[in-house]
Amino acid sequence: MLFDLAPAPLWIEDYTDVKVFFDRWRAEGVVDVEAFLRENPDQVAACAQAIRVIQVNQKTLTLYEARDLEHLKANLDAVFRDDMLDSHLGELVQLYEGGLSFKSCAVNYTLSGRRLDIQLHGSILPGHEEDFSRVLVTTEDVTEREEARRREAEQALYAKGLFEHSPVSLWVEDFSRIKELLEELRERGISDLRVFTDVHPEFVRQCMTEIRVIDVNRATLDLFEAPDRQSLLQNQHKIFRHEMQEPFREQLIDLWEGRLLHKREVMNYTLEGSERYLLLQFTVFPGYEDTWSLVQVSLTDITARKKAEAYLEYLGKHDVLTKLHNRAFFVEELNRLERKKVRPVGVLIIDLNNLKETNDILGHEAGDNLLRRIGEVLSKSVSLPNCASRIGGDEFAVLMPGADAKAVKTIMEQIEKVLHVNNQFYSQIPISVAMGAAVCEEGETVEAAVRRADLAMYHEKREYYSMVASNLQPSDISKAEGN
Repeated sequence: MLFDLAPAPLWIEDYTDVKVFFDRWRAEGVVDVEAFLRENPDQVAACAQAIRVIQVNQKTLTLYEARDLEHLKANLDAVFRDDMLDSHLGELVQLYEGGLSFKSCAVNYTLSGRRLDIQLHGSILPGHEEDFSRVLVTTEDVTEREEARRREAEQALYAKGLFEHSPVSLWVEDFSRIKELLEELRERGISDLRVFTDVHPEFVRQCMTEIRVIDVNRATLDLFEAPDRQSLLQNQHKIFRHEMQEPFREQLIDLWEGRLLHKREVMNYTLEGSERYLLLQFTVFPGYEDTWSLVQVSLTDITARKKAEAYLEYLGKHDVLTKLHNRAFFVEELNRLERKKVRPVGVLIIDLNNLKETNDILGHEAGDNLLRRIGEVLSKSVSLPNCASRIGGDEFAVLMPGADAKAVKTIMEQIEKVLHVNNQFYSQIPISVAMGAAVCEEGETVEAAVRRADLAMYHEKREYYSMVASNLQPSDISKAEGN
């Protein structure tokens, strides 16, 4: 009655024929029974079929959805199937090696086909050790636990897959030591981390060395051109150079002020030395807010975007054809010099002669080549803090902050020298320019000086065309200008 009323599923089974198998194997010299059974799986199946069910309790019938013992015994092939033999092999090994009990995890099925995860325990009953004729087996239903474990494993695998195959660079890191260092500062009475790191920049460098990288994904290796994780982690000094110290300081200040989720743009390097502009997003994992022992850093490559922005900014301030600054930049620089009250300011206005004639006779491509050449001349002749701009179709300007009349004359002479060399190289189509100069002194606006330089340029241009009208060749004019 106790057997039948037991709260756990119980089986009484007869392993007599299994013992016969064991005796034969020992007689045949089988020592490593596990290897033997793996090489002869038919022997495992034969042992399983040799076991006879003597009795089960009511809990067993309920678990396996059987009406009675005969109903269960008639359908044992539906209960014990598929990978059941793997667990049975382990049970046989335990008994063969002298054990009087065994345990395993197995998969059974109810008579309706529902899967059961079983924690199985078997013991040879006292008095039956010699022939194994009575074995008590308990089959604990652990399906709910195992399903939870499988779901957990699936979720872990899913999370790992998301991490590993994410198109964004992901770093899992341990910031616990950094948290300790920040707390030590608070204990010392430090209240403003920004001021403290201004005075002690070495603290930022120390914190950078205290980051422990736990894992990185495949996209990280691709982003930083690393062949494997070990190469990446051993060469972090190549990735995070001095430029990283300031954004990392800002990150520390965010953490100091309680912002456990933040983002900013940074610049790192690949192991091959290429620049990578990145959008860094930092977050402390939920549940780790008190220790910072698990944080995630994601890095999105924005190098192409930053280059596009830089190019657009370049286009906004430069002339595409000549590579000089454009009129928008020239006007902005005029306003800046006026606001800063920079004096003196040298101004040079330059106009390319014969551009219209060149376009009409040789075509616009030839005219564009002249403009490119004058751009090259001015680029080589003018250096910071001076700047050259194309302010019209064939009109150029040079602004020279702090330049007096002597400095302006020096620049004009330099332009003429470079122009002379350029004309020697392109002797078939020499360049001729008209230049006008002025110096903005105290009490005068820079714009007024620009107008004076413009008038001087037009005066020289009229003289040039007057000489052309007198049937002088451009080459003669160039020679005359050289003299």
